[in-house]
Amino acid sequence: MNPPKRTPRVKRPMQTIGYADRVDFPDLSLTDIEAKVDTGAYTSALHCTDVKLVPGGGERYRLRFTILSGEGRKKRQYLVDSFQYKTIKNSFGQSEKRFVIKTRILIMGRLIRAEFSLANRGSMRFPVLLGRKLLRNKFVVDVSRQNVSFLMKQQAAGN
Repeated sequence: MNPPKRTPRVKRPMQTIGYADRVDFPDLSLTDIEAKVDTGAYTSALHCTDVKLVPGGGERYRLRFTILSGEGRKKRQYLVDSFQYKTIKNSFGQSEKRFVIKTRILIMGRLIRAEFSLANRGSMRFPVLLGRKLLRNKFVVDVSRQNVSFLMKQQAAGN
């Protein structure tokens, strides 16, 4: 008896994005957050402060962190149960331990589940960094373009 035939998975064509854009994080209720595309970085990063482990009941811990929700907006505190503690290379090539969460990001009309290391990017121009792991097999980067996804979203909304 022959095994059932599987329908081949249709691969989406890669989309072109610019060197920077505005993205949404629906799980964190954040919209239009500035992000820099960095093909030199493997892992994506999200700016946050006050990252702390807090007791979660029993032997479990929860991760608490604060995000400034955009220019002139309020700080929001988040509490998550699912996280990892990984070694990440920073922009200077030095290894450091960071907490990593998985969350969804909306860019170019695509909802993508991705890992983000939690880092204090307060001295950086962009609060979000999109690394190769998120970009791979999904996007091609055109460094002469900017805000491609944001403009597409505005057009779809009729603005």
